[in-house]
Amino acid sequence: MKKFLALIMVLVLALSALAGCSATPKTGVEDGVLTVAMECGYAPYNWTQKDDSNGAVPIKDSNEFANGYDVMIAKKICEANGWELEIVRSDWDSLVPAVQVGTIDAVIAGQSMTAERMEQVDFAGPYYYASIVCLTKKDSAFADAKGLSDLAGGKCTAQIATIWYDSCLPQIDGADIQTAAETAPAMLMALETGMVDFVCTDMPTAQGAVAAYPDMKILDFTGTDDGFDVDEGEINIGISVMKGNTELKDAIDKVLSPMTEADFTELMAEAITYQPVGE
Repeated sequence: MKKFLALIMVLVLALSALAGCSATPKTGVEDGVLTVAMECGYAPYNWTQKDDSNGAVPIKDSNEFANGYDVMIAKKICEANGWELEIVRSDWDSLVPAVQVGTIDAVIAGQSMTAERMEQVDFAGPYYYASIVCLTKKDSAFADAKGLSDLAGGKCTAQIATIWYDSCLPQIDGADIQTAAETAPAMLMALETGMVDFVCTDMPTAQGAVAAYPDMKILDFTGTDDGFDVDEGEINIGISVMKGNTELKDAIDKVLSPMTEADFTELMAEAITYQPVGE
């Protein structure tokens, strides 16, 4: 009987210990390394460069470095939490699945906080507020457009799996929507080479584009009666983490919440000045 009671006590203590362990908050960064995924090809949010100039960070499993607004934000988060930063290069369509299965800790890649994405991941932030605009060439027939109605008949595209392509371009009556571009650089090249008359993107991407391509012009219809109809989730840019990882989300939000829109704008302007020509 005594042996039986002793066994029961051991089991109770073991279960209590397990319960205590499961109650310990887990961020996924217990190893002290925040693993962040991004395209490393979506300037000025993120890009690839050959050296560590301007504070660039090594890209895992490569001899190249990542820089841009996303990297700058990731560094702030890591510095505040005492974490090391690891950058993983990933295709746009692979970003959400990677954070869902836990191969990376967070996605910091210029993702808008849409309702569809929020069903798949949790978002910290926003860490930027990005209005939706169009880009055309300065010598284009659409260069003087004052609203979406002036873009009717034009060939256009945007990056695949974005609100720009899925939600915004269809709002332009009479637009000749072409196949979506696989990447933001491919989208810009389609415009630069004359494959399309205009593209749809967000303001930071457009600002980075005109810095790299001086022959491009931004068409901003924000605040007019003839502009894009978008909600906050489509212009708020957030950091995605695994669904239910409130500990990591809160740790990131603690860094972002004191920052103002002016802080974000200033940091983005700095990123654009660092952006390599041609990105």
